[in-house]
Amino acid sequence: MLALLTILTFWMATILAETFGATATVVAVKTAIPWGFLLLIPALAAAGGSGFALGRQRSGALVARKRRRMPFIAANGLLILIPSALFLSFKAQAGEFDWPFYAVQALELIAGAVNIALLGLNLRDGLRLRPRAT
Repeated sequence: MLALLTILTFWMATILAETFGATATVVAVKTAIPWGFLLLIPALAAAGGSGFALGRQRSGALVARKRRRMPFIAANGLLILIPSALFLSFKAQAGEFDWPFYAVQALELIAGAVNIALLGLNLRDGLRLRPRAT
């Protein structure tokens, strides 16, 4: 849940800053996001690790779907989201809001939306796997 909320916060902050904020707001958001990795990366590792540990004792379609999604979530984060955030932070701090900035920004927003959707599906399926209180 923490990983999902962190990525959602990054995504919404970017949308709001780009849509309604001044240049200084965009710079502040783009500078803060890499610092958020200090929270996000352990949260993703904990989500993946606990999911694999709990899934080891279970089988079925829900567990299989969760297992298939995790490599895509991790690859998207490591190969697209983290490098994009670092690039955008560097460009924003330099005041370079040019076409590469906006191209990478678009890529980051799309990749972020994909991870939000995939993490949301994993959260939903994880809640369905919980034992029901009687």
